Amino acid sequence: QVQLVESGGGLVQAGGSLRLSCAASGRTFSNYAMVWFRQAPGKERDFAAAITRSSGSTYYADSVKGRFTICRDNAKNTVYLQMNSLKPENTAVYYCAARPTPANYLTNYAVSNYYAYWGQGTQVTVSS
Repeated sequence: QVQLVESGGGLVQAGGSLRLSCAASGRTFSNYAMVWFRQAPGKERDFAAAITRSSGSTYYADSVKGRFTICRDNAKNTVYLQMNSLKPENTAVYYCAARPTPANYLTNYAVSNYYAYWGQGTQVTVSS
């Protein structure tokens, strides 16, 4: 069992930055791939970024490449999403999720059904 708690969301103007954090419970955090999904009002949840257990590989949705950066600090059981150059269309509830993956690469990283553990989400609102 893994519990995930997101934080760092808020209101920011277009072009600004936010850093989201996701703190995970458990002693096996380093063996989990971590991912950020997001869900805008009235839309389905979609993939934003993922990172493998050893930080060996990262994956990004095309829409956030060059603007968002995912990283993890296994000593703190925390994964981060640094979001720069934010746009109004980035407004959404952002969720972190995890799945046990004992490898430094990841398949099906954008498929939400593969992630067993989810946080409650943190609201990100980008004003124009």
